[in-house]
Amino acid sequence: MTKEASAELQAINTAWQIAIQEILRVVVRDIYMTGDEPAFRSQVKRIEETAVDSIYTGLVLRGTDEWTQVLVKEKASNFVTTLLTSFTYDKV
Repeated sequence: MTKEASAELQAINTAWQIAIQEILRVVVRDIYMTGDEPAFRSQVKRIEETAVDSIYTGLVLRGTDEWTQVLVKEKASNFVTTLLTSFTYDKV
């Protein structure tokens, strides 16, 4: 892979991460505005569990070996958990 191709792939990955983070931030903000702290935490936990479950049951990477699929699923699940647990309920 050339340096240019590698840099483009990194830029695409970063763009996807930023886009997904911003979409999720809007969704979580809307959840935040609809209730109290227990309701907020419950909804965020439900989103996390559903996303991780979906990653493990529905993600099929065509043309990759089992090791790669397991690694991608693990990293994706960790990303979901890290991102969602970064949101806190701080209504003043």
